[in-house]
Amino acid sequence: MKMIFAIVRKEDEGFVIERLNKEKISVTKLSSTGGFLRKGNATLMIGTEDEKVETVLEIIKEECSRRKEVMITPSYSAGSKGPVLGYVAPPVTIDVGGATVFIVNVEQFLKL
Repeated sequence: MKMIFAIVRKEDEGFVIERLNKEKISVTKLSSTGGFLRKGNATLMIGTEDEKVETVLEIIKEECSRRKEVMITPSYSAGSKGPVLGYVAPPVTIDVGGATVFIVNVEQFLKL
């Protein structure tokens, strides 16, 4: 048996969970926050038999595809007296999506 921890974007979590449930694979969602973009993530805990690991990974890969997103940084102002001088950074295109996945062997599984 394996425990799969998959960290996915908040926007993708519902699609992954729905697909896993259709395959009769149980999943527990924990809300989390990413360090780089400080955006909402979901950490999915998926306990499954060894033979279903590839199915789980395929679902995650299909539902959490990488894509481009335009990030607009907030404007910064200097000084509070007199006219406010603003600096606006140009929008930046970044890669988002995908998933970070950890697969751990489970020594024992109990449902109490």
